[in-house]
Amino acid sequence: MSKANVILYSRPGCHLCEEAKEAMRSAGCDELFTLEEINIETDRDKLKKYQYEIPVIEINGVEVFRYRVDPAEFRKRIATD
Repeated sequence: MSKANVILYSRPGCHLCEEAKEAMRSAGCDELFTLEEINIETDRDKLKKYQYEIPVIEINGVEVFRYRVDPAEFRKRIATD
């Protein structure tokens, strides 16, 4: 089984982004996914798209969370994707 690809769109100093990362860690499924964190401030298009929406979490190219991450729901999404 291949690992799920998780992308976290964030920016420096974002406390909700830190909470999202902690929620993903607390889901207890680190071995099932790879995490790529993208700083929206380094890409004009992403900054325009997500400026007031972060954090945004995609799993295998599908947006599944905005603002908050529920650990149980995250684990379920990782396990079924």
